[in-house]
Amino acid sequence: MPALWLRVALLVLAFTLAGLFALLHWQQKSRSVQAPPDAERTTAALPWPSFAVAHAQGSKQAVSLAEIAERATKSVVSVSSTQVTRATGALPFESDPLFRHFFGPHQEVPRERRERGLGSGVIVSADGTILTNSHVVEKASEIMVILPDQREFEAELLGADPKTDLAVLKLQGDFGKLTPLEMGDSKRLRLADVVLAIGNPFGLGQTVTMGIVSATSRAGMGIVDYEDFIQTDAAINPGNSGGAMVDMEGKLVGINTAILSRTGGYQGIGFAIPTSMARPVLRSILEHGKVVRGWLGVGIQSIDEDLKKALGLRSTEGVLISSVEPGSPAEKAGLERGDVVISFAGKSVDTLSRFRNRVAATPPGSRQRIEILRDGKERTLSVELGTLPAAEAERAPQPDAAPSFGMEVAPLSPAARTELNVPDSIEQGVVVTGVLPGSPAAAAGLRGGDVILEIDRQPVGSPGELRERITKPNGVFSLLILRGGSTFYVTMKRPQP
Repeated sequence: MPALWLRVALLVLAFTLAGLFALLHWQQKSRSVQAPPDAERTTAALPWPSFAVAHAQGSKQAVSLAEIAERATKSVVSVSSTQVTRATGALPFESDPLFRHFFGPHQEVPRERRERGLGSGVIVSADGTILTNSHVVEKASEIMVILPDQREFEAELLGADPKTDLAVLKLQGDFGKLTPLEMGDSKRLRLADVVLAIGNPFGLGQTVTMGIVSATSRAGMGIVDYEDFIQTDAAINPGNSGGAMVDMEGKLVGINTAILSRTGGYQGIGFAIPTSMARPVLRSILEHGKVVRGWLGVGIQSIDEDLKKALGLRSTEGVLISSVEPGSPAEKAGLERGDVVISFAGKSVDTLSRFRNRVAATPPGSRQRIEILRDGKERTLSVELGTLPAAEAERAPQPDAAPSFGMEVAPLSPAARTELNVPDSIEQGVVVTGVLPGSPAAAAGLRGGDVILEIDRQPVGSPGELRERITKPNGVFSLLILRGGSTFYVTMKRPQP
């Protein structure tokens, strides 16, 4: 009897295990029919490789980079400029005695030379308005624009602004329907945002490169007077100038302008003018044919640790007013030398270059609040901006002559001569308007208000001349400095290549 019971129990157990195995096999087969493998699910949900897809800000929908580029390239053009120069020179073989016997003495004959330049531009309006760089069309006697469909048209220069390196062109002729590129908000850009650079490098034709935003608000580069660059590692080469920097919404956020390179080619550091600066320049040129800038009428400089201690300031934040021009908007508003500007138009002031940019971009005639520190106390004043005079624009402080040395310089203007008591016997020089703490210039003992008279025993007359000679590679160079009526030399070492 016990043996019979055991056999029945084993039989029941065998049937139970067989049933469980069959159930598990059916469930697994059912799953494989209902859903594809992981790789197939990914392909169905994401039709492009992950590296070719981006999400626009505020959108959860994936966008193909190819689609963004395809739309944006319809708005980027190639710009060809021709500059005609005339020179005089001697006739060929004029030194040959036999030639002179038959044709008489040496004569100067006019010769014409045509120089061509290539760049890029961005269509910003369906009426044929194009935004590009000023240096692309500088001194051009003829400007030709090649559209993406390879049609070629002449273009008129509506206005150029070398101080921001921007220019506005207008297509001529029957160009038909155009595709303008919508302007985005460059202020929304963040570090590591993906951007596309579109242009005409080396005259090869329309090219798209991709990179990220490496930095924003780059200033003091010594490229132009008003700087607020977007830095990117997207490949930018000669010919890309004036082309488009596009964000992942397919909108224009910058105008490709310059590269930092020891070879003249791409080395991973490129700069674009943000639309926050390009938009008011474009609007001003279209309305006035030139750029009209706001004007305070003050001399300003950065605040270093020495100035902070000497003036009894709490920090190095803000910019110091070093002079106030008589009759200027600043004087009428009650600003004084020694005031520290900490806020303008409701925004805090952190650097000298950004403050200058903000004042320049503010419409003349508008009334703005300006917050200052005077004798350790905060005060709020109201100032009605004037229009930057032409003469004042020419002597506006220049950016860093050489950012690696950490000093800001400006021309030795008549106002600076009076302010610094420069004797009439000094015919030329360059004024140091600010020194970056911890920089080579600071280590050499330079200060704001010093006047650089010579570099390597040769006179220096302008920031551009100083920039050209101070950035030559290798070696130690000397500067002759005027300070408080006395002159002395300092030395600095050029960086190794």
